[in-house]
Amino acid sequence: MMQMGFLESPTAQLVLARRRIMECNKAVERMFGYSRAELVGQSVRKLYPSTADYDAIGERCEKALQTQKYYEDERFMQKRNANIFWVRACGVTLSPETPFDLMIWSFVIIAENVVKSVSLTAREQEIARYIVNGHTSKEIANILNISHRTVEAHRAQVMKKVGAKNAADLVSQIILIE
Repeated sequence: MMQMGFLESPTAQLVLARRRIMECNKAVERMFGYSRAELVGQSVRKLYPSTADYDAIGERCEKALQTQKYYEDERFMQKRNANIFWVRACGVTLSPETPFDLMIWSFVIIAENVVKSVSLTAREQEIARYIVNGHTSKEIANILNISHRTVEAHRAQVMKKVGAKNAADLVSQIILIE
C-alpha cells in the first residue's frame, strides 16, 4: 500500500542516494518527461539545465544540511525535451551524518515557461518563452513565421522592460517575473 501511495502521489518525488536516483514516482515521469527506467540509477544531474546549477545547488544544500535535516529552494530544472522550468524543491535527509547518502525530494512547478507580467504584451510573453528555452531570434522567427528583426525588436523591448543587461540576465529575469 505504501509503495502504491508513493508511485501514485500527485507530487513529484525522488529518492536519491549520493545524488543518484534510486526511485521516482509517476509524477516525476510526467513533470520531466522521462520514464522511470530512464531515471533510476542515473545522476540527478540529468534533471538540471547545467552542471554549474547542479554543483551550486549541491553546495548550498550540503551546507544547509550540516545543521538541519530539511532543505528547500526554488530553482531551474530541465525536462527531457530541454525545456527549462522553475520549481520549488524540498528535500529531507534520512542520513543526517552524511546528508547526501539518502534523501527524499519533492518538486512542485512554480512556472513552466510562463511569463506573468502586465507590462509585457502577449507577443513579448510568447517570445520570452522561447528565449528562456534557449532559442535564437532566427529560430523564434521561423517558429512564429515572422522576421528575425521583429523578434529582435520584441527581445529588446523585453530586455528594457525587465531591466536585463545581457541574454543570461534576460533569462533569469523572465523566469523571476511575477
